[in-house]
Amino acid sequence: MSLLIRNGTLVTAGKSFPADVLIEGERIREVAAGIPEATADRVIDAAGLLVMPGGIDVHTHLDMPLGDTISSDDFETGTRAAAFGGTTSLIDFATQARGGAMRQALETWRKKAAGRATIDYGFHMIVTDLGAGVGELDAMIGEGVTSFKLFMAYPGTLMVDDATIFRAMLRTAENGALIAIHAENGGVIDVLIRRAVAEGKKAPIYHALTRPTAAEAEAVHRALTMAEIAGVPVYIVHVSSGAALKQISEARDRGVRAWAETCPQYLLLSVDELARPGFEGAKYVFTPPLRETPNQEKLWEGLASGQLQVVATDHCPFNYAGQKERGKDDFTRIPNGAPVIEHRLQLLYHYGVSAGRISVNRFVELVSTAPARIFGLYPRKGALEAGSDADLVLWDPQAEHVISAQSHHMRVDYSMFEGFRVKGSARTVLSRGEVIVDAGSFLGRPGRGLYLKRAAGAGAREL
Repeated sequence: MSLLIRNGTLVTAGKSFPADVLIEGERIREVAAGIPEATADRVIDAAGLLVMPGGIDVHTHLDMPLGDTISSDDFETGTRAAAFGGTTSLIDFATQARGGAMRQALETWRKKAAGRATIDYGFHMIVTDLGAGVGELDAMIGEGVTSFKLFMAYPGTLMVDDATIFRAMLRTAENGALIAIHAENGGVIDVLIRRAVAEGKKAPIYHALTRPTAAEAEAVHRALTMAEIAGVPVYIVHVSSGAALKQISEARDRGVRAWAETCPQYLLLSVDELARPGFEGAKYVFTPPLRETPNQEKLWEGLASGQLQVVATDHCPFNYAGQKERGKDDFTRIPNGAPVIEHRLQLLYHYGVSAGRISVNRFVELVSTAPARIFGLYPRKGALEAGSDADLVLWDPQAEHVISAQSHHMRVDYSMFEGFRVKGSARTVLSRGEVIVDAGSFLGRPGRGLYLKRAAGAGAREL
């Protein structure tokens, strides 16, 4: 079955140009101007639309246990919502149990996704224990897991010490994998939290006030220093502050091989959200926390200058009713996470491209091509080239939309961006040549998403 997309403006990370795209089965067969209609079984007219590679979200937490609750989007609802927003691939996180095997964690998460995912997916591995030795990292590479996340926060659950991080980094120097870091000084934050609770300061705003920007910046500096000593690349997740970005920029300037991502919430929302009346601030409890407004412009500058390479989501939704409410009398009991996966492209296009902060080509690089390059998916994903997977988004730059929990497709009862008016939206979304979203209707099916085995070393060549 062949499909021809005609009359659109193709947008890649490098250029924009009028051309047609001929798809044969699951792959792009040809990109050229004036491809005859007779060459295809079906034709889609993309006049007035931008034709872009599908979005790639490399930071999601679907069906994720947190204490005695679980994130409200599973791999079916979460990937469907992602598709509506123009995301056609994601990389989620399998979490190693302390003392447990990484292979068991991977099997558990693959079972969560199999039969449910509507778009293609891969996994990072959250490493909580290297007691069995660094050889486990090598074994995961054989399974297509080539990136490992380590936490410098959450003592007693996810946090590992610097020696563990450094040992993992030294191993990636040999096996070509990539270390990703959640950078906050967990020990200092733990003391601040305990002090706040002892003083009766338990409202949602204290989630932010006990996690200061300095705690993020210090940990970013420490992680980059370890990577510098080990001589390996490192990826800093969800950068939230100008202070943390300064550490990254300075390290890159002296030759440290570092990538970093931020998320729409840090670009558009501030710490003031946590101070909303009553318990409304709980909707904005996630980590790192929202920062003071001046940090937003610093992050936008980082996206424009290239010091930040990726916009992901850290999508980890919990319902306000029944989940967030668990922490009504104590902010430490509020499930930590927020819903973002559906609106990443809309928000970045409206507030980035349309506002003149970034070009449309930089937009494609941030949401698709750079994630694909860094995490070993390029050029299968993130490209409009012959031989690439036919993951495409037909983007209507004139479409207007009001974000609301009443209309979004995420399985969560609120939106952090309720009432935001955006211009620019996905009209038609293709995953491996199949139209899965068209004009507001979902045409995909659970289980059609494929597991993405990634090769080690691919990202390191892209620095």
